[in-house]
Amino acid sequence: MSKSETRQQELHSKNAAACPVVKALETVGTQWRLQVLYALTESEMRFNELKRATGGRSKTLSDALEVLVDEDLIERRTEEAAPIAVYYQLSAKGETLVERLEDVSQWAVEWMDDVEDPDTVRPRFG
Repeated sequence: MSKSETRQQELHSKNAAACPVVKALETVGTQWRLQVLYALTESEMRFNELKRATGGRSKTLSDALEVLVDEDLIERRTEEAAPIAVYYQLSAKGETLVERLEDVSQWAVEWMDDVEDPDTVRPRFG
């Protein structure tokens, strides 16, 4: 076992209560993944609609979608009619996550000095 693996196990055992939060943030905690989740709160969207809604580049969006689909946070649906269309929507798991993100959003507005209330800027999560 490498020194790095031993260190990771030590940190895990000392911080077992924080580990689920760390894992969750590693999974969804990038700007682009959060932007995709937020965009999908309104409705199902196609790739280019998500691209416009998030302002992301194709590769960035593809990478975010891949992780979110793999984690079952969003669902990917393909319509085979010509032209082939791919749609994305929040899964039940993703909808539950977005509800929790609303709590984080409210906490940030209340406790962080440099965070604006999203109600004054754009519609909130959910």
